[in-house]
Order: sequence, then structure tokens, then C-alpha cells
Amino acid sequence: MSDEVDKTVRLADDSTYANIFSYMGLPLSRDLDMPGLDAVVMGIPYDLGTSGRAGARSGPNGIRQASANLRWEEQRWPWEFSLNERLQAIDYGDIQFGSGDSADMLAQVESHATRITAAGKTLISLGGDHFVTLPLLRGHVATHGKLALIHFDAHTDTYAQHEKYDHGSMFYRAPREGLIDTARSVQVGIRTEYDRDDHEFQVINADMANEYSVHETVAAILARVGDAPAYLTFDIDCLDPAFAPGTGTPVVGGLSTSRALRILRGLSGLNIVGFDVMEVSPAYDQSQLTALAGASLALEFLYMRASRT
Repeated sequence: MSDEVDKTVRLADDSTYANIFSYMGLPLSRDLDMPGLDAVVMGIPYDLGTSGRAGARSGPNGIRQASANLRWEEQRWPWEFSLNERLQAIDYGDIQFGSGDSADMLAQVESHATRITAAGKTLISLGGDHFVTLPLLRGHVATHGKLALIHFDAHTDTYAQHEKYDHGSMFYRAPREGLIDTARSVQVGIRTEYDRDDHEFQVINADMANEYSVHETVAAILARVGDAPAYLTFDIDCLDPAFAPGTGTPVVGGLSTSRALRILRGLSGLNIVGFDVMEVSPAYDQSQLTALAGASLALEFLYMRASRT
């Protein structure tokens, strides 16, 4: 053994169990001036807007832990390039806010999202319950202007709830704040009730998404969004509980992980300026199935982002 001691804790290697401190072993940093930096992964450990089973505050860490299973592969199938050769990313860590202070969470997330997007970086956010997409949208709109929304979920989250902080109301509030253009927006995987006579979003419900070919679903999304700048949000309960049991409001009849990944790949050519994966709740997970799905979806988006360079 050498007398020389390596004083650097090495995060980015191919181990599936050592030094799992960050998503995909990325450097832990908030230095947005890092040369060549393209993308930022940020955790939001919040679940006070949950209406069902709580626990999504542990989602960011669960996704990071599960991502260790993906670190060994230099080139993710079926992509034909190495991610590290095309895209430089950091793990920004988790956003901190006053314990139990939802208003502080909103302010902190919006502030950090604005800072990151204004610096020209693509933000990938790990939740957390889905309510945190609202301040994320505010931060992205501050940089990119009004956005189209591509929303994967079992629920429309367009409910006019009286509660100030609720993970079922973000997409009722966002259009009214001028954040998203519903005429260019689409929701995929919906399989719970909503007002079909007064609904501004195009809906590709779960039955349709499962019966259509992947190509048909992708074509419908492309036609709806067009060339608009878009934000992609993925509630993990869009997946069937067989593939993602670890979530607060599971609904049977959802998409498979394979189908969801193939749909995402088909959207690579869109101008997607931000991405989040929400509602992973490790306490209800089985064998890291849900956390691994969340980690894989985030990685897929990084490849989608890299494919445009």
C-alpha cells in the first residue's frame, strides 16, 4: 500500500454501492460557472402538499441511491453515444427550506430554478410531491417565457382545491398565472376523474396510451406541442403500480416503464427546457422498483438533452 493517501472522495465511478452521495455519481456542486456545464440535477424533499400517503420528501435521496445501479454503463441502451462525452452535469443537492414552511419552499425553489435557468443550464428536478412543479414552472418561465406542458400522470392535477398547498391543484393554478399555454399542452396516462366538458388540456388517457402504438402517442404529442418551448413533468404514478408501487396515490391501469421510456425518446426533438420526476415515495417501494424507474427517467432525459448537442 502506498504512503500516498488520496484525499479526494471519488463519486463518479462505476460502483453500485460505494459513495452514493449524488445522482449518477455526479459532482456535488452549486458552481454554475463550471466550464462546459450543461445541466443541473436538483432535489426538492417536500411532501406537505400530499393528499394521500406521505413520504415523497425522501424521493430525491431514494432516486440518487437507485441511480447507482445505472452508473456502470458508459452508454445507455439504445443510445449510440456516451453521455459524458456530450454533456456535463452536476448534482446541486437538495433545496433547503424551513421545516413545515410551504411558503418558504415555494420561494426557495423558484429562486434556485430562476438562477439555474438564467445561467443557461437545463434543470432536472427530483421530487418531492407534485406541488413543487408550480414554483419550478415559475422559475423556468422567468427565463423562457410561457411554456407548453407535457404532463405524464394518473391525475390531471387541475382540481380547483381550496387548500393553498395541494399536489392536485398546480395545473389549475399555472394557466391562471400565465405560466403555461394549455392550447399547446398535453397530459398522458390520465385514469382518474376530471371535468371532461371543461378541460383545456389535450388528454391521452391511460387506455389510449396503452392501446396506441408508441409512434401514435409520440405523433399526437409532437402535433400538440409543435415548436413551443416545453416543460416535461413526470409523476411516477403515471406508471402502473406493478412498475412503480412506491408512490402516494397509486392507480392501477397505468403505463409500463418500457412504454414510458420509448415515448420520452420520441420527444427528443422537441424544445424541452426543463424536466422533473415527482412523487417517488421510498417507504412504499419494493426492491427500489419505483426509485429505479425515477432514476432511469431522469437519465433518459439527460440523454435526450445530450442528443440535441
